[in-house]
Formats: sequence, structure tokens, C-alpha cells
Amino acid sequence: MTRQVVSRDADWVRSPVVAGRFYPAAATALRREVAGYLAGADPALAGPARLVMVPHAGYVFSGGVAGRTLGAAGLPETLLLLGPNHTGRGARLAVWERGSWLIPGGEVPVAADLAEELCRAAPEMVPDPAAHLAEHSLEVVLPFLWMKNPAVRVVPVAVAEPDSRALARAGAAVAEVLGRWPGGVGIVVSSDMSHYLPHEEAKRRDALALSRILALDPEGLLRVVREEGITMCGVLPMALGLTIAKALGAREAVLAAYATSGEVSGDREQVVGYAGVLVR
Repeated sequence: MTRQVVSRDADWVRSPVVAGRFYPAAATALRREVAGYLAGADPALAGPARLVMVPHAGYVFSGGVAGRTLGAAGLPETLLLLGPNHTGRGARLAVWERGSWLIPGGEVPVAADLAEELCRAAPEMVPDPAAHLAEHSLEVVLPFLWMKNPAVRVVPVAVAEPDSRALARAGAAVAEVLGRWPGGVGIVVSSDMSHYLPHEEAKRRDALALSRILALDPEGLLRVVREEGITMCGVLPMALGLTIAKALGAREAVLAAYATSGEVSGDREQVVGYAGVLVR
């Protein structure tokens, strides 16, 4: 797969960078695998969601958590995607502003009208493809969203802004736009939890972070992750997402699924934690 953006009628088209590694590169195999994960959702958790948090590791490790969570989430057609920036490239709040993202067997259009409005309303948000070119965190989630609704439109944002005040300002401005957007806009946050700890220690630390998420407490989430040294890679996008969801009237959060890589690999000495959360 190419690792560059190509031009198509002046629009941006992003090709996959981890197809064949994190998930199947063949369209039929990808659809079959994702459908199986989505079918694992608990019907008792089904319902509309303002925000969903899911992991972004290889599907063999985190696909079950992502599927059980997104399979229960009622989401609108237009989605704001918030993910971490693992590469360090680009702006701190980098928006992919137009065009589309390719996945094996499909193409997900970017909601350019919404992207433009968000950048206008929140000066912290900058149109910038550089942060997305080699970043996997949002790409890995897209096949799930497309399988749930082939008409889905997205605004991908790579979040690397460490200043809580800047996140709060951007969150307030984004919420104002989303609150009046026709048809509504859902929020999908991509994050893994603790990295490379023993299984029980990862669960303990992740529980601390999840307690703040379930309390809809973005400031508390940032604080506990910092104070406890929790290696949650998507803490910044989740803090931003919670800020937006609260401003839009979110009242509760539910833990839909949790697992560690050790439950698949059998290696419980060096695990990564995965959590799925529904915010309503």
C-alpha cells in the first residue's frame, strides 16, 4: 500500500498504511472479520451514543473490544473522529479537511463542510494532512464504521495538544458547531490503554483512568493519567471528546468491553489494555 496522499480532482485521498498488518488487506476477508466482531455486541447495551471510545491495535488483539462496543452504538451518519498522533508529525489539532479515506473494498468520504466549519469555529484546529499520513489510530477504526453504515461521512482529527486549556477552548467551540449541525454528529475516539505492563497491573491502572471516563470527567482523566503514569495513548483525544460530549448534554458512560493483549497471546507479562466505552 502507498504511504502518500494522491490528488483526485483536487481532493485528498488517503490510502491505507496498515492494511495487511493490523487488519486484512483483502476486502472479503476484512468484511467477514469485522462483521464477526460487530456481532459480538451485547443487545442490552444497544442504543444511541454521543461518543464511543474504541481501541486501535491489530484486530486479533483488539477487534473483539472494538466490535462489542461499536456493535452496540447507535451513531449518526456524520462522525467526528478523534485519535492520538503517534508519529509526532503535523499540527497539534490536525484536521483532514476534504476528500476521502480508502479502506479495502470501500471509500469513506470526508465531511468537508463540517471540517471547514470546525476549523473556522476553533482556531486551534488546523487543516493538516501531515499528522495523518503514517498514523494508524483512525484508519483501524474505519472498517467498523463503514460496515455499520456504508454512507458514513467522517472528519478525522489527530490530537496532540497537551494544554488542557486549549483542549477546553477547542471542545467548547466544536460542541457549539455539532449542536446545530443538521442530522447530528457522533464522536468516535480511538485509544488503547496501558502499554507493556503485567496483566494485573495494566488492569489496575486502566481502572483508574476508566473511573474518570465513566464519571465524564475530562480534567480528572488528564490528571490521573499524568499522576499515575498511565500510558493511555489516546488520553488527549478522549479528554477532548468528553469535553464536547458533556457540552452536548451527555449524562452517562458505560464500559462496554475490556481486555488485554495477554488474553489472546498468552503473554501476561507485557500486555496492552483495550477498553470500549459508550457515552450517552
